[in-house]
Amino acid sequence: MWWLGNVGSRLSAVVTDGTGGVRARLAPGARLPIAYDVLHVLFDAGPTRYDLTVHSTAGASRQPPRPAVAAVVDEDTLGAVPLTFAQRLLVVALAENVLRQTERGDGEIPSSAEAAARLGWTLTAFTRKLDTVCAKLGSQGVSGLRGEGGRLATHRRQRLVEHAVATRLVTRDDLALLDGAGAPSDD
Repeated sequence: MWWLGNVGSRLSAVVTDGTGGVRARLAPGARLPIAYDVLHVLFDAGPTRYDLTVHSTAGASRQPPRPAVAAVVDEDTLGAVPLTFAQRLLVVALAENVLRQTERGDGEIPSSAEAAARLGWTLTAFTRKLDTVCAKLGSQGVSGLRGEGGRLATHRRQRLVEHAVATRLVTRDDLALLDGAGAPSDD
């Protein structure tokens, strides 16, 4: 088995399979097995973005990849998490660039202010709904969405998008919701 390891101490890399169906963030010091014939590794160092492609004949992709439908936490599988319309709209606005991309890549996650403006919401309303969505998913076992142990969840928008896209909580079909975006309701 071949492994891909991040030997750095500061930068994370995004690893995707050749189809874009699998996406993982490889933190400093972490490693993962090369289980596909093609992997794309993306990371930024200063103003430069690096995009590496790893080709392997030892990958386990001889069987077609199964679509991701649930996230696994320890030995329990998370079920579908019901979102209100406004909450789904918020997640779609954050995931829009990732869902729209047709080629491999990381897809920029907008700032809260940019996503709020995209929806026509105030930053306060957006932040309140983001807190609610993160708390809802966090209570279901999704990590990295809430500050824990005195640490802030500094990358929670990124983590939320990774989870939502990987588990198909939102899909490309949900982009149509953005066409009618407006003031958030109280849900």
